Amino acid sequence: MAGAAGLSALMLLTVGCAGGPHAGKASPGASEAVTSAEPLPMKATPRPATWTGSDHTAHALRITPIRLARGSDSDLKHIRLDDDLKGMVPYYLTVTYTNTGKDTVSGADPARNFSVNGADGQAAQQVSLFQSNPLATSSGLPPECRASGAPQLAAGATAANCQIYMLPKGRQPATVSYKDDGGDTLIWQVGGAKSGGSNGVLPAGKPADGITEDSRSRPVPLRITPKSVRTGDIADLSRFDLDADEKKLIPYYVTMQYRNSGKYDLLPDMNEGVALRTAGGQTVKKMILLAIGGPGVGQCPEAVPHKMVKPNGTVTECSIHLLPKGDAPVAVIFDGEGEGARSVTWRVSVDGGK
Repeated sequence: MAGAAGLSALMLLTVGCAGGPHAGKASPGASEAVTSAEPLPMKATPRPATWTGSDHTAHALRITPIRLARGSDSDLKHIRLDDDLKGMVPYYLTVTYTNTGKDTVSGADPARNFSVNGADGQAAQQVSLFQSNPLATSSGLPPECRASGAPQLAAGATAANCQIYMLPKGRQPATVSYKDDGGDTLIWQVGGAKSGGSNGVLPAGKPADGITEDSRSRPVPLRITPKSVRTGDIADLSRFDLDADEKKLIPYYVTMQYRNSGKYDLLPDMNEGVALRTAGGQTVKKMILLAIGGPGVGQCPEAVPHKMVKPNGTVTECSIHLLPKGDAPVAVIFDGEGEGARSVTWRVSVDGGK
């Protein structure tokens, strides 16, 4: 009995991507699910990519997301899902991958690098479903998602894998992305997604209310106005000690204006709560640059004016966010601090100027 219990527990372990670990448990004896998943328009363009396995060796692959289909929450009625996934809509992403290298690849699992993302850059929750009864004759999984890859992939061979992603009702996929282990992000556009100010995403540049704290942890209301998101150049940061990976990235400069709507003075450091959300489903916080004195980054001054923000006073701040090539910002977020604080999200319109 001890051995059987250990086996069952092992089979239920899973590591999810793009939103944390999630596990689903197929009910013993579950009948075959029948789905009528609706394929979404997406151009299945093959892309060269890199995947690194547990041997820390980079392998060259050609990857193609060939199908993304919207299912129904009833597809998983025989699956015991985590509470935070209940009521969400499943999307089934099928990808193929070809070993374009010269050596056989063991345990290739590029699916873990994929993400399905909403128009606001919010990544879907990726889940793995495991059979709880090893003697069951039916997997209990939706037939839309039965492809499971190959343990060994010879040179030139191709395999397929299907993964389930969960999105809240009312939110639609806008992109499929692959975080290349070589550093870049690959993006495929998904047709049919509705943009706009739904799901709490405000139009670019629209003023909104937020909350921060003063130096004594007292809540202070703000009026926040996103001014611009600009593409920079890594050469702008040449005076700073960047590592080799950072030098491959592209800086984006986010400029925000804050009005102190409260009754306490504020330090001009509200940009600590600013982040970019990307088409590739990443949330990128501001870059921390260590410099004592000096001009800083002229293209992105931290605070103007650089002094305490009095009640009814304003300050303009700029933060730097490093994104991999191929990715792009789609939303900017301000996370407040203190009692009553909340996140505010705006769509992004990127200026090409540097």
